Amino acid sequence: MCGMPQQPPVRSSPPRPPRPDASMSLLTNVMDHSLDEGYAEAAARKKAEGEGGMPRTLRAKLGLAAGLVLAALVVTVGAAQARIAAPVVAKERGELIDRIDRQTAAAEKLEDGIDELRDDVGARQREALRKHGGDQGELVGILAGAVEVHGPGVKLVVDDAEEADQGGEGDARETSGFSDTGRVRDRDMQRVVNGLWESGAEAVTINGQRLTALSAIRAAGDAILVDNKPLVPPYTVLAVGDGEKLSSAFRQSGDGQYLDALRKNFGIRTSLSVEDEVRLPAAPSVIVRTAQPSAEKGTS
Repeated sequence: MCGMPQQPPVRSSPPRPPRPDASMSLLTNVMDHSLDEGYAEAAARKKAEGEGGMPRTLRAKLGLAAGLVLAALVVTVGAAQARIAAPVVAKERGELIDRIDRQTAAAEKLEDGIDELRDDVGARQREALRKHGGDQGELVGILAGAVEVHGPGVKLVVDDAEEADQGGEGDARETSGFSDTGRVRDRDMQRVVNGLWESGAEAVTINGQRLTALSAIRAAGDAILVDNKPLVPPYTVLAVGDGEKLSSAFRQSGDGQYLDALRKNFGIRTSLSVEDEVRLPAAPSVIVRTAQPSAEKGTS
């Protein structure tokens, strides 16, 4: 059989599998060529000229060694100074803490002494009223707030509106003015106390603070002060007197109606109840700076 010679079969090699990092060509290029070609060329040129690498001359080597020694010396001296200063700083800190503790203890001792002296002054005042006041001494002590009292009366609780506590949009505190907010103001409490006195109260306290003829109800920011002592709402007012008559008279008074208007218009929370027995502490001390007892005139 003759014919054309058969060509050997062409065997194509199987394609190479794609590289796993083919999709990260930019990252691969950065990793394979971490140094820019221009920098690499400059580094090779300096190395060929003898400018790169470690210093070759003795003088340069000595300079490098001196610099390293100086740097090590600076680090060593700094570490030594820090180690030396650490106990000193710790000692000074300990002394300062001890001084603060001593001064705090001394201040607390002075406060205790002031309280004891205030109690002693109050006891002496009450004793003087009983001894020299005659038949009216006890009554004077009650009216002056110098003695503890108890008896029937009323309990009046006044508190901020709920919106004043919750905050957020529509907060009653965002408006300005004297009583057009949901917070109880000092003038509100002044009117409440004056209304109770006018209605027949014989003794009054606010949150346990006894009121006297010299008491002042004022404000410091949003806080209400009674004799310069801050009060925290709710404000509990206790008054000694004929409970039923006192409650009825206060509700019908102008100040009672004012408090009811605050409740209706601004959400001020109030509650008034008649109590069979309330106890009011004595005022810490009654200090009279101006008034003087008048001399008794003898008969001719």
